[in-house]
Amino acid sequence: MDYLAFLQKEIHAAAFATLAEDGRPEVRIIDIMLYDGHSLYFLTAKGKAFYRQLIEQKFVAITGEKGRRAVSLRGHVRVADPALLDVMFEENPYMKDIYPGDTRRALEAFEIYQASGEYFDLTQTPVLREPIAIGAGESATGRCYRITAGCTACGRCMPVCPQRCIEPGRPYRIAPEHCLHCGACAAVCPAGAVVF
Repeated sequence: MDYLAFLQKEIHAAAFATLAEDGRPEVRIIDIMLYDGHSLYFLTAKGKAFYRQLIEQKFVAITGEKGRRAVSLRGHVRVADPALLDVMFEENPYMKDIYPGDTRRALEAFEIYQASGEYFDLTQTPVLREPIAIGAGESATGRCYRITAGCTACGRCMPVCPQRCIEPGRPYRIAPEHCLHCGACAAVCPAGAVVF
């Protein structure tokens, strides 16, 4: 599955977070207008605080969910090619009602060109967590729980794992693609061998 295409076509409206002037997080719902196989594209009005935050910070965190399947990303943004604005309106015709005629000149297109995050699917058992990357740079493998060589193979971690994603061995192993990041295994490990 192309998780970024799912984000753009199926979820479409996602929560976008930036930092407000007071340094605290600020979030709003933004439609993801295009995905070209390499980058995600969205737009906003030039008069909004969101626009100023994007220009200054050049970074955004986004998340969207549909049917217990979510995509989350953190990454770099830049102003996109202005010609994409017309493409966005053709691909998303409802925008012509919101910004009729030449009023679309109040908008700026942006590109998410480098980002990392994950796809998280709660519709299956065990759950599925897959890394996602756009562009190069940041690692697409997020932090997760793992069991170190200090594991004594006592087995206490296995029954407390809600997803049953711990495999016995020397040391035991957590399947990161199914881990909920709940920390139950770390809480019961007498050797302190489970780390995040």
